Amino acid sequence: MSANVELNNRPDPDKVLVDIANYVCDYEIDSNEAYDTARNCLMDTLGCGLLALRFPECSKLLGPLVEGTIVPNGARVPGTQFRLDPIKAAWDIGCIVRWLDYNDTWLAAEWGHPSDNLGAILAVADYLSQQNIAAGKAPLTMRDVLTAMIKAHEIQGIIALENSFNRVGLCHVLLVRVASTAVATKMLGGTREQIIDALSQAWLDGSSLRTYRHSPNAGPRKSWAAGDATSRAVRLADFTMRGEIGYPSVLTAPTWGFYDVSFKGKEFEFTRSYGSYVMENILFKISFPAEFHSQTAAEAAVRLHPKVKDRLDEIEKIVIHTHESAIRIISKSGPLNNPADRDHCLQYMTAVPLAFGNLVAEHYEDSFHEAHPIIDELREKMEIHENPTYTKEYLEPEKRSIANALQVYFKDGSCSDKVEINYPVGHRRRREEGIPLLESKFKANLATRFPAKRCNEIFELCKDQEKLEATPVNEFMSMLVI
Repeated sequence: MSANVELNNRPDPDKVLVDIANYVCDYEIDSNEAYDTARNCLMDTLGCGLLALRFPECSKLLGPLVEGTIVPNGARVPGTQFRLDPIKAAWDIGCIVRWLDYNDTWLAAEWGHPSDNLGAILAVADYLSQQNIAAGKAPLTMRDVLTAMIKAHEIQGIIALENSFNRVGLCHVLLVRVASTAVATKMLGGTREQIIDALSQAWLDGSSLRTYRHSPNAGPRKSWAAGDATSRAVRLADFTMRGEIGYPSVLTAPTWGFYDVSFKGKEFEFTRSYGSYVMENILFKISFPAEFHSQTAAEAAVRLHPKVKDRLDEIEKIVIHTHESAIRIISKSGPLNNPADRDHCLQYMTAVPLAFGNLVAEHYEDSFHEAHPIIDELREKMEIHENPTYTKEYLEPEKRSIANALQVYFKDGSCSDKVEINYPVGHRRRREEGIPLLESKFKANLATRFPAKRCNEIFELCKDQEKLEATPVNEFMSMLVI
């Protein structure tokens, strides 16, 4: 045979694909903590989506692509009257839950927001439930939704533990697309082989660049990127269920595979098998709608606010000690051009609560920023330093701290106390303190969209683990229609 002729033997599927498919098909979740945390995650994620509907820049992107489109048994978008095909519904749900950067977070070699996957999970579950009822079959239950959430969290989070996509310039929503594709294909009735095929399609798509997340190009695409990922996942699952074949060595194929094209020739590393670790250890954003690396800095600023609020013009410098990931991702100087730019700026997210005592979504808007020049004045006085211990403990599996320390120095030579916070209120180590606050956050977010009686009905159902799990998905989604 000529040396320049390639053998065309179709390989076995890449192990990464097989391991995910085996987990989705075979793993039985026996962790009560995982299901309880998933229930809280469901509440928090839906609440974040409802709150986002108050912002026109988000709501303008929602709804059918062709106005007036009628979709029999279409999936509902919470907080709206939209009934859409599951692909566009996944886009809309994924968009609203991520818009305000207020849903859960996973921090590892690659960070991300695993509850983004709820866009695909809810859209497919609602659509299938209505289809089943129309065909005389049983609908899916919310237990099925929680199970899919746990598994999507796990897939995204375990891959992220040791594999940094941001270091090669790729956006973490790739992992949302992969995780959502796996669970959506399973929900649609896919076999182990079909899940492998669908996953190969998800990796074939490659990844969007992180350009829109970083200075000087930060912009609102980061707020709808998750919707894009979940929507694409449902589309790829649908393609596969219609008979599209897979591409078994999508990761490992020499020259043309994901590793060689997009990951600098490195193979993925894994230190844990798939289980329920990620959901059990997920980080909730309870206090502030802010990029997670800044959460403890904002909390420290709130604590210092009473002592500095009347001396802002006397400040000489503000020193922040932080971890390497925060410096690499959200530390920036110069003009901040839009809300998405501001909610990914460590200095901005510290200056606002230092001056005003709180940090809410409205504080990122142009009108607020323009009305308060003190914010940029404080930013210009900030010094950012890496604390090697913070960086080390950020990566330790049993700690996963997200530490920041803040100290204010005045022109007269005096200074404030140094406020150090290692774990934000949404961390597993502060769960007991955090869950009541999470529930209050959910109540407040429900009240932005529904009358009091409905708010109470939804909240009471979500508080009851057993009753929620037994609720048909279509009935649950009906409660979220305005």
